[in-house]
Amino acid sequence: SFRHKQRFVAENGKPGGGNNKFGRAGADRVIHVPPGTVVYDAETGELLGDLTRPGQRLVVCKGGRGGRGNARFATARNQAPRVAEKGEPGQERHLRLELKLIADIGIIGVPNAGKSTLLAALTNARPKIAPYPFTTLVPNLGVAHVDEYTTVVLADIPGLIEGAHTGLGLGHDFLRHVQRTRVLIHLLDGLAEDPIADFSQINSELALFDPNLARKPQVIALNKIDQPDVRARWPEIEAGMRQRGHEVMAISALARQGTREILLKAVGKLTEAPPAETPAPQVPVYRPQEDRRAFTITRLGEGEWRISGAAIERAAAMTYWEYDAAVRRFQRIMEALGVNDALREAGVRDGDTVHIGEYELEWQE
Repeated sequence: SFRHKQRFVAENGKPGGGNNKFGRAGADRVIHVPPGTVVYDAETGELLGDLTRPGQRLVVCKGGRGGRGNARFATARNQAPRVAEKGEPGQERHLRLELKLIADIGIIGVPNAGKSTLLAALTNARPKIAPYPFTTLVPNLGVAHVDEYTTVVLADIPGLIEGAHTGLGLGHDFLRHVQRTRVLIHLLDGLAEDPIADFSQINSELALFDPNLARKPQVIALNKIDQPDVRARWPEIEAGMRQRGHEVMAISALARQGTREILLKAVGKLTEAPPAETPAPQVPVYRPQEDRRAFTITRLGEGEWRISGAAIERAAAMTYWEYDAAVRRFQRIMEALGVNDALREAGVRDGDTVHIGEYELEWQE
């Protein structure tokens, strides 16, 4: 659960030792998420990956490369230079995670239609069941045994209402789970004022949220047929649905009447249903910059400047500022990248403050 922990930090690498020993790389920080998790960059909205299978991995932040010790800067004239590099800082990222449960069959309908009761009748799931709307606020999963060799996963999708495609009644949270199902059992509430109108409204919400949802195969069932009032109106509802080109079955999830038949019919449609939709693969997660040496200079105010660029910011972060030789090396990097000439052209003066990453430097000719 991310409720109590939302910040994750990987281990730092270890420094090298004497006799030219290399430092140890930091251990990976692995965050476990359930299959069906979709990962987005929270700031840009970019889709980073879609984890649909157990064991699938996605790298969302890379650690920086290790710094180089002073032995790497030794020359024939200077065998023990007082210059070295710090390790490069690792990446930071704010992520947004969405869980789209993966199920073969989804059970949809208006609130209080009996979806959780049907799930409990068909599977080993034990969802919360109560005689009031919106008992289910998160989907429940269950496994149904079709025969000795076949099982299917079912999910009861929380009740959908008019305006669900706009987010009303947590509609966005509920509808995205439907995207990962292959076949839908559309459960009608036999005690509702107008079950046929409810059926049309739910299908409209599916189409408005994602047109592909309205094209998923559906098995339609009128629930609560054990109730006398429902039995009395069943012929009228069945005829009305047939007039609209839909076949409907009468069941009672509570009395487990017709539930096996509705399951087998839904399983039969799995063979003709396309695979559940997943976002297009986003590979690679990391895209090389066109020119890491590029930089920009921004005047922040009188006597104050900021230099932004991957190479120059990395060099600043990896510099030991307490060593004069390391500072001189950084100055040579600025010269080689053309930063010094660009600052002069922009009008920098002695004593001006230059910001590079987290560092403030004083400009001196």
